[in-house]
Amino acid sequence: MSHTFLMEAGRWTLQGNWLERDTLPIAVKGKILIAWSRDNWFTMVTKLIFPGSDREEISLQYRGRLNSGDRQYTFVLQHSLLGRVEGEGWIAPDSVVQRYWALGDRQRRTGFETMHQLADSKYCMTSSILSGHQINSMMEAIVMRQAD
Repeated sequence: MSHTFLMEAGRWTLQGNWLERDTLPIAVKGKILIAWSRDNWFTMVTKLIFPGSDREEISLQYRGRLNSGDRQYTFVLQHSLLGRVEGEGWIAPDSVVQRYWALGDRQRRTGFETMHQLADSKYCMTSSILSGHQINSMMEAIVMRQAD
């Protein structure tokens, strides 16, 4: 099975749970749009909402480059919680893994996410945002590709 998430343009939905320290999990839903240019640049836009909660939505806008045949890539990200972010990703046989860090952030916040492929158009996502060495929040979700 080859990866469809990130490696191909498309629309995805996300549904799962958001957790923060010392609080109960809350439902999270989202949409992800991935597009590719002819010169190996990708853009990915993600919007997360929290139905039934007063928590503000989270938006992420990525721009990165992955050359054909490469298994590693870099990206920049505008994150509604973290501000300007840089990161790197690796394409593994069964997962897409990303690590990122907020630029100029006094709290030294970083993030990590893994997209583990369950089926051709279905992934299990886990992600965390950390301050220094402490986990601040995490998300677990199923991500599914939408038919074009």
